[in-house]
Amino acid sequence: AERLAGLATPAGALGRLGELGVWLAAAQDSVPPRPLERVRLVVLAGDHGVAGHGVSAYPPAITGAMVRTFLAGRAGVSALAAAHGVHVRVLDLGVDDDLDGLAPEVHAALTAHKVRRGSGALHLEDALTPEQTRAALEAGRAVAREEVAAGADLLLTGDMGIGNTTPAACLVAAGLGLGADEVTGRGTGVDDAGLARKREVVAQALARAGDRVADPVETLTALGSADLAATVGLLTEAARSGVPVLLDGLMSVACALTAERLAPGSAAWFAAGHRSPEPAQSLALAHLGLEPLLDLGLRLGEGSGAVAAVPVLRSAVALLRDVALLADLMPAPGHDPGPPGA
Repeated sequence: AERLAGLATPAGALGRLGELGVWLAAAQDSVPPRPLERVRLVVLAGDHGVAGHGVSAYPPAITGAMVRTFLAGRAGVSALAAAHGVHVRVLDLGVDDDLDGLAPEVHAALTAHKVRRGSGALHLEDALTPEQTRAALEAGRAVAREEVAAGADLLLTGDMGIGNTTPAACLVAAGLGLGADEVTGRGTGVDDAGLARKREVVAQALARAGDRVADPVETLTALGSADLAATVGLLTEAARSGVPVLLDGLMSVACALTAERLAPGSAAWFAAGHRSPEPAQSLALAHLGLEPLLDLGLRLGEGSGAVAAVPVLRSAVALLRDVALLADLMPAPGHDPGPPGA
């Protein structure tokens, strides 16, 4: 903050960029902040039993097809990541697909942390068993440790899973004590009838979970999924390791809210990449005290909004690193610099 105040710029002129530079310097314990050279996105994929109950505009089979598209480098976030120098890693935590035909080493890496195929239809049954929740949380922690060991100086979380806005909305409702009507949005674009059905499912799921929502781990068991629980584990471990995280859309932020419930103080290490049209995301961001960097109407998921915001963070670093200090430009009062050329 002292360095920002001392830059050769008008006070407050750098706005959010100045604040972000200060946040990154604090997260790195380095003034000025170091350049963000090793930005790494982890896309955690999984299917959701609730997707077969009219809550999504797309069939569940799309999840496996999109995982293949990520691996081929042809997804929306793949294009953004290539443009902005972001490394992408895709992991299958709960995809309901064998993903046959992949090279053995690719398949092994993809499924190294897989917990189960799909999740329970959360309005009818628990999404996970308690053992699976613990396994998914530990998988996320392990992935975070792997990314930190690979040199990540900024982590991003992405998602892939048809129907995943429904459990994510449930996580936000559980964390904030809200009702289904307040948190449920259109996801990938359901019509009015689909939205009404989705609200019914969220309300039924919350009623079924009952008082268990008071505990974040129980919430994940009842209302989450393997991919979302793993994201929570990744976020808590990143914060514990002192690595800043740039959040994406609803799934990422719902997991950040749950991570803060599980490990209070974690949110200090998070910044919000963009604002999603999903109402639950804005509600969770407000609770966490996070203001999104971008508001582009993006609802793609995948980590795309976070990747699109990476240049903003890099701009903040550049300003705090490379703008001259006013003290270096202005001689101290009473100082005689001597004759020109002296």
